[in-house]
Amino acid sequence: MTHPTTTLLARYADGGHGLDDAALWSIEVHLDTCAGCRGQLAAHATPATTDLLDRVAASLDRAIGTSPPPARHRTRAAAVHRRWLAWTLLPWLAVTVTVLGCGVLLDVAEPSLPSLVLLLAPVAPLPGVAVAWSRRIDPAWEQIATTPAAGLAMVLRRTLAVLAVVLPALLVAGASTGTSLALTLLPCLVFTAATLALGARIGVRRAAIALAVAWSAAVLLPSVATRSLSPVLQPGSTAVWAVAAVALAALTPLTAPSLRRLTSGN
Repeated sequence: MTHPTTTLLARYADGGHGLDDAALWSIEVHLDTCAGCRGQLAAHATPATTDLLDRVAASLDRAIGTSPPPARHRTRAAAVHRRWLAWTLLPWLAVTVTVLGCGVLLDVAEPSLPSLVLLLAPVAPLPGVAVAWSRRIDPAWEQIATTPAAGLAMVLRRTLAVLAVVLPALLVAGASTGTSLALTLLPCLVFTAATLALGARIGVRRAAIALAVAWSAAVLLPSVATRSLSPVLQPGSTAVWAVAAVALAALTPLTAPSLRRLTSGN
């Protein structure tokens, strides 16, 4: 365990002047679990800060003493829901499942067209991933963004919630049309991991939009126009997709520092 230096704790106690966001977050997370550093931090508190904390503590003691017991189980359940799923995701997930269902119907009605299920599989999770952690969509974004739980861990939880809906839908769609399940699921996972990796640089929402536009322009629309499935979705490409999925999954944890504080681009 690496402890903050005395200089860093003194700067933090003085309002964090001269410290960047990453340093502030790392100090705050460390203080949550290190009583020794909390004691050192208290030694650097100014008299005005100490007086303010004493008055706040006394006020809280009076308020707690006169308030009814909190409903802990409800608060805990609500916090778990906010970490794993934003309810504003549900309409987007419903649209994704509906579009996949339309792809199945078109595959059955127009067998001469390339499989729309295969063409849609890579971008199927992107709408959900794009809004899984977005200040424009999530009404609790500002509340959660100020907690140490924000960042890569939160993004991964909500992305997993999206995949828990999209992957079964893709499995059903692939089985219904007889398409390769490997080529249905692997590109989906690759584009999901690529969105998170690129999102660390430009924001998750922007990354999802960029990848969806690129796939549509380079593969989906040309395949439909020529009525021929792109080589990147032919059976021989399975190994390439598998390697890409593993590589991007290994790269994703390295983006944690960049996702420590999500910006307006998300």
